[in-house]
Amino acid sequence: MSRRGRSGGGSAVGLVAALAALQSVAAVFFIADAIADLATEGFTPHLVIEATIAAALVAGVAAGAFQARAMLAEARRKEAALAIAAGALSEVVAARFRDWNLTPAEADVAAFALKGFDVAEIATFRNAAAGTVRAQLARVYEKAGVNSRSGLASLFLEDLLGPPAPAAPSSHEGPRAC
Repeated sequence: MSRRGRSGGGSAVGLVAALAALQSVAAVFFIADAIADLATEGFTPHLVIEATIAAALVAGVAAGAFQARAMLAEARRKEAALAIAAGALSEVVAARFRDWNLTPAEADVAAFALKGFDVAEIATFRNAAAGTVRAQLARVYEKAGVNSRSGLASLFLEDLLGPPAPAAPSSHEGPRAC
């Protein structure tokens, strides 16, 4: 789990499931009441209304269950894609660190910096002095050809986003000669 926590996608599925359960209870009530009314009063307009409500509730339960199942499947797909992307990004980061000939200590410091930790936090994690961490970060920036943490992060963001899209021709340009 990241430092910032997880999204609340599970709560939406829980809400849909809770509504489907409530609709199930209501549908059972209306069906039982309609059966009791049919036994005692016979076929009446009131019975038609209750039967219609029960049918609508049963349809709602089915739709809610289908929606909850679809939401769970989509959440699983997204989680799997995120895991794959995170693994791929880890491989890209490791390859870049090797290309830059980072020492193991520099690679650790760079990884913590990419995750958003500040110098004091990194120093605590590594049981090192803040000055040592700053010096290691400076060597990482030098080896990477950047001059800041945001520059370092942008190198990996470029890898994720891929090459820039070609610019669309402006509308005031005339036809191009072949």
